[in-house]
Amino acid sequence: MTPAASTGPAWQGRAMILVAAVLWSTSGAFTRFLSEPTVLHLDTPHLAPLQMAAGRVLFAALVLLPLLRPRDVSFRPATALTAISFAIMNATFLLALALGTAANAILLQYTAPLWLFLVGVLVLGERADRRGTVALAVGLAGIAVIVVGGWEGEQVGVVGLGLVSGLFFAGVLLGLRSQRDASPIWLTIVNHSFAGLVLLPFLWGYPVPTLPQFGWLALFGALQMGVPYALMARGLRTVRPQEAGTLSLLEPILNPLWAYLVSPEKERPTVYIVLGGACILGALAYRYWPVRAVDYT
Repeated sequence: MTPAASTGPAWQGRAMILVAAVLWSTSGAFTRFLSEPTVLHLDTPHLAPLQMAAGRVLFAALVLLPLLRPRDVSFRPATALTAISFAIMNATFLLALALGTAANAILLQYTAPLWLFLVGVLVLGERADRRGTVALAVGLAGIAVIVVGGWEGEQVGVVGLGLVSGLFFAGVLLGLRSQRDASPIWLTIVNHSFAGLVLLPFLWGYPVPTLPQFGWLALFGALQMGVPYALMARGLRTVRPQEAGTLSLLEPILNPLWAYLVSPEKERPTVYIVLGGACILGALAYRYWPVRAVDYT
């Protein structure tokens, strides 16, 4: 009996991961409602990207806190390093999202698995398989296209923030992989709490959000961060990581769409983002598409 079959029906795990990917994909829409004029009128007073970054992770941690059990709590050096990587990833991603387009930010953050493969081969001495090598080459070509587009559109700084977000997302994945035996709820709460708390000193002098803005930030953290992490943790009990990686590619596809529906003027993608994004998503789909073993018996 496979591990997946022994822990419950796989279709439930797949459904949880798909719902998590859809919820994750709403980050661009949540951000646009806070930064652009819409029917909700949440853009006044203006909230800085770092305020959004701090608010969403702190509220996400609060949502997950009731799920934490005393036996889940543990501390190790990797926990601290992962939390630091998550904090940098969160801040740079929200900056890239607020200052640029959702497509740009999410596609560049999703380069993390490619960087993880590169670190595994060059630093950890892991064997380079054909799928990983081809995916890396195609993904890097997509990154190059987006960088060229950012250069011509005077968005190099935003592209740089997206790349930094992807690099530190790879650090988060590496840290989580090294703590496979730790509670995912505990690690998620630590990462989100630390990411929010370290940003608080940088928010001094910014206007205090209004009650409607606080409410929106609470929804942002709960629905876009907290709930999907819990669903993904549950889904991974019955779904293998490779299949989960493929299913979660729904996020970078939907994210720009939701943001475009909220703010079409801000989110109109350039040809560079479309071409570069197609390369990155194609590379990731090729890398993580599940391969079934052939049974010759």
